[in-house]
Amino acid sequence: MKHRIVVLGAGYAGANAAGRLAKRLHADDVEITLVNADPEFVERVRMHQLATGQDLAPRPLADVFAGTGVRVRIAQVTAVDAERRIVNVDEAAGPAEIAYDTLVFALGSTANDYGVPGVAEHAHHIAGKRSALRLRARLAELPAGATVLVVGGGLTGIEAVTEIAEARPDLDVALAARAGLGDWLSAKAQAHLRATVDRLGITVHEHTEIARVEPAAAVTVDGATIPADVTVWTAGFAVHPIAAATTLEVSPTGQIVVDETMRSVSHPDVYAVGDAALAPGAAGTPLRMSCASGVPTAHLAADAIAARLTGQPVPANKIGYLGQCISLGRSDAIVQWVTPQDEVKPSALTGRAAARVKELICRSAAWSISHPTTLAPSRRRRVVAEQPVATNA
Repeated sequence: MKHRIVVLGAGYAGANAAGRLAKRLHADDVEITLVNADPEFVERVRMHQLATGQDLAPRPLADVFAGTGVRVRIAQVTAVDAERRIVNVDEAAGPAEIAYDTLVFALGSTANDYGVPGVAEHAHHIAGKRSALRLRARLAELPAGATVLVVGGGLTGIEAVTEIAEARPDLDVALAARAGLGDWLSAKAQAHLRATVDRLGITVHEHTEIARVEPAAAVTVDGATIPADVTVWTAGFAVHPIAAATTLEVSPTGQIVVDETMRSVSHPDVYAVGDAALAPGAAGTPLRMSCASGVPTAHLAADAIAARLTGQPVPANKIGYLGQCISLGRSDAIVQWVTPQDEVKPSALTGRAAARVKELICRSAAWSISHPTTLAPSRRRRVVAEQPVATNA
């Protein structure tokens, strides 16, 4: 029988893992199934663009993986039985079970409301295509002078607020950040960011924590009210709850705890990549939730799986960071250079040059999904032994 590899989720991490596994392993020996609820690959790093009326090129998963040997199965994952090695799904034909020998868990994350009252009822987010399209429709309804508040001063919040302000200069756009505006950035990057929000007319509420969201306002912990015909919640991410409902060892955040090869520390037949994993980088420190972490963890997991199945040496974890890229509309950006451990360096690229770099990175990430080129069958490795389950060696 073929070794059954099931990949859950076709975001940047899951799609890269499936494509790379097909490239590494011989189709006569393995069966690779990619399970995803949406029939298209979604460029999550562009959801702020989608929300402001820009159209993204469609990338049907059936076309992306045509000819690779990866079987795409459109279904919603409902549960994982890590002891029986079974994934429960809901698909067009109804509930079903998918058995696996090796599982790659890449279900990603969504917006985290942290239990703040009113967020679920009154706020929008851009953590996925459907939510971004709902925000897009709501923004299109707003008349000139309407108020929009983006809550969250991280990368997602900054990209969202600048994109909205640039696309709709007729709106009164504001940002609420718990800390200072971009205060983790270098002095050069912070200065450019402040100049940009001033240029776009964005009101910034620094050191401001939101206590609740109302239909037309947000209320701070100090009792102040910030008008908001639309509130966009970008204050953080929460992982898919399915992993925490299994017998897999998970962190307090619900992420699957993995070793340096992205392999579950409790279930050696399970790997986790991207936001779903509490994963160490080369320095041993946890990687942050981001596309910059998702793609390399997917590559490492796929290479480790292929190595173990074919009796080859398992690759070392060399994952580290180079920069943090922040778009500030369509023709402005910041590329903040960082150490491999994600510590900010004094240098940064800003302006149009940074925007070109950011766009190149986004296109490259999408290109890697759209071109999971496989090696000729004669060059793919043959499975020589089942994946060992008693050791992480």
